[in-house]
Amino acid sequence: MTKARLLRLSVVLVSIFMILLIIVYWDNVGTAHFYLHTSFSRPHSSGAIPGITAGENWEALPDVDEFLAKLLSSNLKQNSSISRKTEQLLVQGSNKPVVSNLEENVRGYDWSTHNARNSLDQEKLQIERQRTLREFCANSSFTFPTKERSFDDIPNYELNHLIVDDRHGIIYCYVPKVACTNWKRVMIVLSESLLDQGVPYRNPLDIPREHVHNTSTHLTFNKFWRRYGKFSRHLMKIKLKKYTKFLFVRDPFVRLISAFRSKFELENEEFYRRFAIPMLKLYSNHTNLPTSVSEAFGAGLKVSFSDFIQYLLDPRTEKMAPFNEHWRQVYRLCHPCQIDYDFIGKLETLDEDAAYLLQLLKVDRLLRFPPSYRNRTASSWEDDWFAKIPLAWRQQLYKLYEADFVLFGYPKPENLLKD
Repeated sequence: MTKARLLRLSVVLVSIFMILLIIVYWDNVGTAHFYLHTSFSRPHSSGAIPGITAGENWEALPDVDEFLAKLLSSNLKQNSSISRKTEQLLVQGSNKPVVSNLEENVRGYDWSTHNARNSLDQEKLQIERQRTLREFCANSSFTFPTKERSFDDIPNYELNHLIVDDRHGIIYCYVPKVACTNWKRVMIVLSESLLDQGVPYRNPLDIPREHVHNTSTHLTFNKFWRRYGKFSRHLMKIKLKKYTKFLFVRDPFVRLISAFRSKFELENEEFYRRFAIPMLKLYSNHTNLPTSVSEAFGAGLKVSFSDFIQYLLDPRTEKMAPFNEHWRQVYRLCHPCQIDYDFIGKLETLDEDAAYLLQLLKVDRLLRFPPSYRNRTASSWEDDWFAKIPLAWRQQLYKLYEADFVLFGYPKPENLLKD
């Protein structure tokens, strides 16, 4: 009689444990809207577990890991009707952009359809971009910091740029100054992670800028640690294996110019206090600087592009803190040699790349990528911006960002690196 009671008690306790585990997991994934097999998803042999290397078998996994892997791999049919209703709602509100404020009042909308020839060109372009990236990641003669480390060696705080949409099986690594505001808006609409009066946003341009960059809005890999503890790495590997992963990049020197213009030529209180004041003191010999950016601008005290380049090249900068995300190298933000990206977009071909990506993700019926600013910082500006920068500094700067140039197929700016 005692043994029977113990057996029943054990069954109850195990059941409670499994229910709690499901509740914890569901806390962040919603009601399991897993669309894992997008057009990019790679086929897996039956019984294979994403995130487990060859030679390991299913039985080698701990029971809980096995449960989570099976849970993630399942495609729950009962959610399809909910998804279809949501998609219908999204389509109703996404026919044309709604300009919500002056900053988003952009011109040059292009909602033209892309023909089959363009799609074919895009496919070839993606093959070439991925080939270039993988070749240099595998090339032992081409080295840069952190290249040789494994995914497991990446600290959790360095994974904060990987945004996850579990509803559609998408992972986006955002790079500041590469249309990341609008791509974050797209991810918010797709994941339904933000509500407006109880209803998910349907149009990316309706989402206020302050909400877009609020870290609490997005599910990033860095948050896995707090939610899933020791299961975090395993869940990351499963999603990296099954989900579609993409990023957008930009000519590294042009991105630096854009970052400088955005953060130091416009009044920005945070960047003035954190970065401009130290730069002005160290490289322009200013003392007793105003405490507010408006006072500084009124007195004609602004960081010069030369100050900014000195700051980037100064070895003391990285000793104090890692580069700010707006000028941190892409290979440090997105780890392209540790993560096998399925799509590499470029700002220089943003309109075509965005339309093609949304089509491949099969979400083009839900939304369109917001139109971009016509007057983007252009590569043709490099000569003017770097004209007063000493040649030795330019050469050092190239070495600092060389990995981004090479990995993503940007030509070496020879005209800036020679007399």
